[in-house]
Amino acid sequence: MNAILVDKLTKVFPGGIVAVDSVDFDVRVGEIFGFLGPNGAGKTTTIKMLNTLIRPTSGTAIISGYDIRKNAAGVRRRIGYVGQNVGVDEYATAWENLVLYGHFYRLDRSTLKQRMNELLDLVDLAGHEHRMVSTYSGGMRKRLDIAMGLIHWPDVVFLDEPTVGLDPQTRAHIWDYIRALARFLNVTIFLTTHYMDEADQLSDRIAIIDNGKIIAVGTPDELKKSISGDVVILSPCSAREEDCQGFIEKSRQSLADRSYVVAMQAMERDLAVYVTEGETALPDIVRRLNQDGIEVRTIAFSRPSLDDVFLRYTGKIIRDQEGVPTTYADIQRRRNKRKS
Repeated sequence: MNAILVDKLTKVFPGGIVAVDSVDFDVRVGEIFGFLGPNGAGKTTTIKMLNTLIRPTSGTAIISGYDIRKNAAGVRRRIGYVGQNVGVDEYATAWENLVLYGHFYRLDRSTLKQRMNELLDLVDLAGHEHRMVSTYSGGMRKRLDIAMGLIHWPDVVFLDEPTVGLDPQTRAHIWDYIRALARFLNVTIFLTTHYMDEADQLSDRIAIIDNGKIIAVGTPDELKKSISGDVVILSPCSAREEDCQGFIEKSRQSLADRSYVVAMQAMERDLAVYVTEGETALPDIVRRLNQDGIEVRTIAFSRPSLDDVFLRYTGKIIRDQEGVPTTYADIQRRRNKRKS
């Protein structure tokens, strides 16, 4: 059974800018659905249409039985939204914040009190509900923010970058609360994140959007298997070489006829080579490039991860923050840090 069914959803802005281009996907009841896309891919526009904040140009979506075009009010009653920026009032207590949101949804006093006690227990804030939020840690504020988004028993909760800026221990705790929502309360979670480990650990399924189109949907394991084999990342470029793309293209041509090469993807200063049996392919790649007069400056080998899946389908690497370039070496450093 579907909690969300998206049918040819399209948004064209003035000037003919197509932000979302006839996307189709479904989100099942009780699952955690990850939504990934680089900046400008159409991710935010899609979410705003699903939240009824902007109207689609064409197409529609059904959320908990309500059409976002025909019954926006019905959709709003059945969804919760927890934004990237914490939306709590720091000059009020947690209890007062929850009461305010309960009144927004016209909950009667008895129902609201019961619901607040349940949520405070769920997010481990019981006993702290009468403290000023200004005295809370970042993690406590985020947990309160999640509780506020759940006050009205929504069927679907949109979590936009729920752990951005939090320390690793707090992130892990937030993950536990998100899992509890889906597993024990049967709440459907629509999750946006640029943390690949978060998407991998939490999501039952993931959709990747790029240039306004959904280009891949599947479980994390299915997406990793879809790119086949292993990943070899090589750089024929030194820091001072200006014609880096020329070296990369020459490397691509040199390896194009190798039987073990499944696909290749050029990056800014590297070439990703998707191969079968990376252990045997790696030395042959080096030999072949050397024979063609191409010196390999750096080379790395790994099993496919969601980083590789994202790169394979979009040709891009998600950045930790806007405007900060991310290289494959940065990805490898993040992997090593996770393992340690």
